[in-house]
Order: sequence, then structure tokens, then C-alpha cells
Amino acid sequence: MIRSKSLFVLIYFFLMPLLVFSQAKKPNIIFILTDDQRWDALHFAGNSIIETPEMDALARSGTYFKNAFSTTPICAASRASILTGLYERTHAYTFQKTRLQQPYADIIYPKILKDNGYRTALFGKLGVIMDNPKQYFDESDFYDRGDSPDRRGYFYKTINKDTVHLTRYSGFQAQEFIKNTSIDKPFCLSIFFSAPHAQDPAVEQYFWQSKSDYRYKDAMIPSPVLADEKYFNRLPLEVRQGFNRTRWKWRFDTPEKYQNSIKGYYRMISEIDDEIGMLRKLLKERGLADNTIIILMGDNGYFTGDRQLADKWLMYDASIRIPLIIYDPRKINPSSIDALVLNIDVSKTILEFAGLQVPKNYQGINLEPFIKRGNITSRRKSILIEHLWKLPEIPSSEGIRTSHYKYFRYRLINAPAELYDLNKDPLETINLAGDIKYKKVLNKLSKLADSRSEKLISEKLVPDEPDIAGMKF
Repeated sequence: MIRSKSLFVLIYFFLMPLLVFSQAKKPNIIFILTDDQRWDALHFAGNSIIETPEMDALARSGTYFKNAFSTTPICAASRASILTGLYERTHAYTFQKTRLQQPYADIIYPKILKDNGYRTALFGKLGVIMDNPKQYFDESDFYDRGDSPDRRGYFYKTINKDTVHLTRYSGFQAQEFIKNTSIDKPFCLSIFFSAPHAQDPAVEQYFWQSKSDYRYKDAMIPSPVLADEKYFNRLPLEVRQGFNRTRWKWRFDTPEKYQNSIKGYYRMISEIDDEIGMLRKLLKERGLADNTIIILMGDNGYFTGDRQLADKWLMYDASIRIPLIIYDPRKINPSSIDALVLNIDVSKTILEFAGLQVPKNYQGINLEPFIKRGNITSRRKSILIEHLWKLPEIPSSEGIRTSHYKYFRYRLINAPAELYDLNKDPLETINLAGDIKYKKVLNKLSKLADSRSEKLISEKLVPDEPDIAGMKF
């Protein structure tokens, strides 16, 4: 009996480190998603006006991806892609769909983390309709801008009976989660801010907290580089008459309106930056900072008057290029990455960080090697970009982007293809699609778009659901 007991004690102490789900072995993960933050609405990206010291600090000491893109430049489809690790062409979710179908919901990163011992939470704009989404989180609160045609679209949540801005509310909920979470179990906290998205029904469009009134007050925002009307006139008629132009008139069509809107947009981003600073301070106070990975990303790009347009939806870089920063305190190797990376890469990377098996369906790549080894050469030489929603006011388009060329075509309207040499023409102003010298390049990228699209369609898990007529947008 004594010998058996001694053997049991020996086995216990030998196996215990392997059996305990130790926080030291599994990192915490905080995923911060902003709404409509374009890639250069970040001081670290070269914007000398915007103030983003906390985002900059993450970029300086972490991994900054200079060429990050959203596969689909619209929030519903992009967020479904972020959650599932799949292209819109595969998961088929966007506006006017009843829900993200269950086989795709079954592979979202929060579900896999929760099923494997992580404590999961999401606060803010989920942006995707799912059956009972709360089941995938230990704590959650889903909300977005309200419908009020004024500041109440952003000011309707309360903390201790005080009405606060949604950015402050999301930050508060994130802090409460961190304060109350057990240090014995790793967590994945997703904070999906509604800012800096405009309040579309409102006259003033952008709303910030009074604490930010001083910010950018005396700044003079330079006009968009592509502000000249000639760039607008080159667009297809359907784009010139569509929502991109309508919303430009709401926000940017006079110098006064442009200055006010961009300053409001910047103030809202700076307020997210404030929340990041408070979160990092709290992580240090709780002794969690050294084992908590922080990911910051935008859901899509944003036209801020470029080509006399507003919003996103099109295939130009202003619309699809996004900020992406990953800070891993366990692997301090600051670097700026040249490789083409995508929003669908983040879900796979999160699961890799957690040491979990990634679904074979995932279409992104793991970004960990860049974090470990810096600016290494990527095997990904091109990316598919697409916007598939069949809404006449937002013409559907698709294309291919490489580090050298951008090719895209409209799907449902009669408009010429567009091809740009990004090395010579990074602002995409000279369409080479009709130049005989670039015929081979055009044909190659066109065929690549066809083959990539067909492959993504072949990877569907279930047939697409039909669209819902009359859904509000």
C-alpha cells in the first residue's frame, strides 16, 4: 500500500505540469477591430496629423503589416470573413442574408477557443447575424450605432446612469472583463468598436466625446490628393450615381464640411486609442501584460473624399487597405512587414497563438512566422479582392492585387476593366487596361481572378441562401 501510494505521488508530481491548463502556457489574446479605419488613419503609417500614440506604441514594439487588406470592403461580409477565416465567395454572407449558415458558424474562432478551454468575450459590433451568437462567448454584449438621426446614435448606453459614447462603453466593458477574469484560465477578448463609422442618418455624421473637442481644433487637413473632378469623371456612371457619391455629399462636398468631418473621424480614432491605453495599463496592474497578445485591425478601408467619394465598397486601395498590428510581448521582434496579408489571416493566427488545430476550411495564412522572423519573403504573390452584394447603388466588383499590379472588373454593369501599375502609379490614376503593351498582364490577372473565384466557390460548405428583399441598409 505504501509503495502504491508513493508511486501515485510520484506520477502526480510528474504529470501535473502537463495536466494543468496553465495561463503561462497559453497566451491571452485581445482582438481590437475598428469600423471604417483606413490604413493611413494612423500616425505610425505616416499621417502627421492624427494622434494615435497607443496604436503607434504597439506598432513600434510589435509587428506592423504595411500591406494588409480586407478581402471584401463592406462590414457585414468582412466581419463574417474575419470570424470564419473564409472569403465572401465561400461563406456567402453579406447584407440581405438571413444569417451566417451554421456550418460556417461552427468554425468561427471564438467557438473553437471556447470549446478548447479559453474564456471568450465580445463587446460591440458583431455585425453578423447568427443563430444564438451568445453561445460562442462566456460574456458578450452585441450593439452598434442606434438609428437616431443625431448624436444619440452614439450616445445611448449608460455607465452608472451616465450616458456615454459607444467607444467609452465598449472600453468600460473590456476593462470590467479583464478586472474580473480568472488568471487561471486564458482568455480571448474581442472588442469590436463602432467608431469611427459615421452616423449615416445624421446631419453632422461624426460624433465624439466632449473630452476630444480640443483635438485637431487648429489643424488644417490637406485636401485629398485625388480631389480633382477628373478622377470622379473617370468612374463608371453607376458609381458616379451611387451611394459612394451620395455619402460624399453628406460628408465632404464643401471645404468646411470636409474639415469638420475629417477632424471628427480622427477624434473618434483617437478615442479608441485612449481606450487601448487604459486597457494596457490595466493589464500591467493585473500582471497580465507579459502574456497578452494584442491585435489591432480595421474591418475595411474608407474613402475620405478620394475621387470625390465616401465610404468603401470599391476595389481601389483606399477602400480595401486596412491597418493591422500584432503585438506579442513574448516575442519582441519589432518589424514592418511588406508581404500581402488579409483580414482572413487573423482568425487562423489567433488559433495558432492558442496552440489549437485550425479548421482545414480556413483560407487564410498563419502570420506567426512574420512575428517570429520579421520581414520574410511570403509565398503569397497575389490576393483576390471582391464585393459581391448585388445592390445597384453599390456596383459589384472583383479583382486581383499583387505587389506590382491591380486588376479589377465590375460584375453586373457594362464598364471597362481597370489595370494599374502600382510601382509607377500607387494612387491608381492611369488605367492601363486598354494599353496593348499590358495585354498579357491583363489576361493573366483576369484568368487568375476566374480560377481563384471558381476554387472559392468549390469550397462552399452548403448552398447559398437566397437574398432577403427589402432589408434595411
